[in-house]
Amino acid sequence: MFGCTAGALRGPAPIISRVTNLNRRRFLQLAGGTAATSLMSASIARAAEISPARRTGTIDDIEHVVVLMQENRSFDHYFGTLRGVRGYGDPRPVTLPGGKPVWYQSDGKRDILPFRPDADNLGLKFIQDLPHGWNDTHAAWNGGNYDKWVPAKGSTTMAYLTRDDIPFHYALADAFTVCDAYHCSFMGSTDPNRYYLWTGYTGNDGQGGGPVLGNDELGYSWTTYPERLEKAGVSWKIYQDIGDGLNAEGSWGWIEDAYRGNYGDNSLLYFNQYRTAKPGNPLYEKAVTGTNAKQGQGFFDLLAADVKTGKLPQVSWVVAPEAFTEHPNWPVNYGAWYLSQVLDALTADPAVWSKTALFITYDENDGFFDHVVPPYPVAGQSTVDTTGEIHVGSASHPAGVYGLGQRVPMLVVSPWSRGGWVCSETFDHTSIVRFLEKRFRVQEPNISPWRRAVCGDLTSAFDFRRTDRGVPELPDTACYVPPDNKRHPDYVPAVPAKQALPPQERGLRPARALAYDLGADAVVTGSALQVTFASRGGIGAGFHVTTPGATPQTFTVSAGRTLTGSLPAPPTGYDYTVHGPNGFYRHFAGAAAGVEVTAHHDRAGNVRVELLNRTTRPVRLTLENAYDNGRRSTRFLWPGARQTATFGSWSSHNWYDVTITSDHDPKFVRRLAGHVETGRPSTSDPATITA
Repeated sequence: MFGCTAGALRGPAPIISRVTNLNRRRFLQLAGGTAATSLMSASIARAAEISPARRTGTIDDIEHVVVLMQENRSFDHYFGTLRGVRGYGDPRPVTLPGGKPVWYQSDGKRDILPFRPDADNLGLKFIQDLPHGWNDTHAAWNGGNYDKWVPAKGSTTMAYLTRDDIPFHYALADAFTVCDAYHCSFMGSTDPNRYYLWTGYTGNDGQGGGPVLGNDELGYSWTTYPERLEKAGVSWKIYQDIGDGLNAEGSWGWIEDAYRGNYGDNSLLYFNQYRTAKPGNPLYEKAVTGTNAKQGQGFFDLLAADVKTGKLPQVSWVVAPEAFTEHPNWPVNYGAWYLSQVLDALTADPAVWSKTALFITYDENDGFFDHVVPPYPVAGQSTVDTTGEIHVGSASHPAGVYGLGQRVPMLVVSPWSRGGWVCSETFDHTSIVRFLEKRFRVQEPNISPWRRAVCGDLTSAFDFRRTDRGVPELPDTACYVPPDNKRHPDYVPAVPAKQALPPQERGLRPARALAYDLGADAVVTGSALQVTFASRGGIGAGFHVTTPGATPQTFTVSAGRTLTGSLPAPPTGYDYTVHGPNGFYRHFAGAAAGVEVTAHHDRAGNVRVELLNRTTRPVRLTLENAYDNGRRSTRFLWPGARQTATFGSWSSHNWYDVTITSDHDPKFVRRLAGHVETGRPSTSDPATITA
């Protein structure tokens, strides 16, 4: 066991030893009548041990989808040090306009790197809440420059947690599947992100009261996805506590007592059709009812009862009270306790869990930094329509893209996702809707073409043909029961005097097979670098292009398409980097035209690099493979000659990183890195910098 032991949480005795009898009884009630110390450490074990109920070997074997969206944490903030994900050990991070890696965020006087706050029991600290609205998030993003996080959010933006701090979350990742390219949908606050979850957009077309850019909660009227499920005959339900009532008089479940209610996170309640629904109406019965902790009912009583009686709907959403949402300044591990109880309820009947998929994610990143620049659209630099994805601006909200927002944690917990996998396909909150579309054949027309091109449908996070049966070492969440029902002041961590980039845990992680087959090839033509971006596989991609001292550019290429962008290439030289999904990277530098390099992947796991000499004299090219211990080879090309160099990537789990230089131009560099998808599972990037 770990999680509540002295070895895992340094400092005072476990909190449960200091809970008063009154508070202990109160939380036993909230837990549904079971002892707070029982079953919590077994929740992951039970879920991991139950085998899937296979019938077809397809997504249709899933009969229940449960969505638990927590609050306001970024991926790096939680999982930047987790083994085998694209975290702090990213070997090829984005470069800021000033030339430094993205980790070096300046406050105007000094750089602040990611840091772990110097505090005991960090997972139970009330770490301060940070700005997380449209204006400050776009200021941090800074047109894609990504260099204003500290001025816009404060120094705590760079704070992160580790396995010692949040062992339950790490154990879930080790037992099931973690998505390290899952983004919130919107650069801003809670409600718009939740509208993407429940409706596919935030009223971007101006209909029904949109677009909604903040937590206005004024009353909206466009169609929600649960209404579409209802019309199609697909069962659904919201599991929540009613607080003082799920109406205007009860503040829609958001009340002064943070330990009950739903924190207003059931965003369906801000739609007029739910506000005006009466008892007997399906919208009322399924979205405006819940448990009543005020009268002593447990948070999980209704969910557990529906599981045990075979009444769990086909689609469910679980909404936590404020204190358990993980929203700063509430402690992360209050949320861990809540998550363990949801797992206990869902696994109470193994037959039900064997046909269930649980998505645990977070609505937005609060103000916490994440190092991966999200894909975003630019009109005219996309093979797919970007309508509805760019806000024209207003007096209160400057013009900018709606999203994607920053990465947030996503844990896929299901009998079909066991084994400690990482899935690195780009997703956002609309991906959950698209998973439901695929499973239940109910379409959501509000999702934009651009978003469908860039984001997947989450099916790649599952393997419906086989599963792993390992059971991890388990954390105990018993000591995470809150000691009181009070709000506490912010803990504001100090930036350490001595800073260093944090390492990741050692080791690889099995990686899900993806449908990416990406390319970016450059040719100098006159004073321009013509870069052809390609998505030859089954899913599209966004490409982020940077060069020192200039605003980044972005290009979106849908599946099966190419797009050529023209970038300045003055005689004094050019220097561009390209970042795409799952570690895709290209570096183009030089001053003279003449040598061309193109690259293609093949299904055997090889990278085939075509070398062409268009100069009027012989050239000698040097090729270096970073995944082959820096081994070098040379190629001599006469004028007009073409050669092919093949790099097998099987020994590096299909990862490659090849650099090509030339004697005809001392500035010439073509660096090609990424992952070759073969249709088979692989591993995380071996080049990840580890402890």
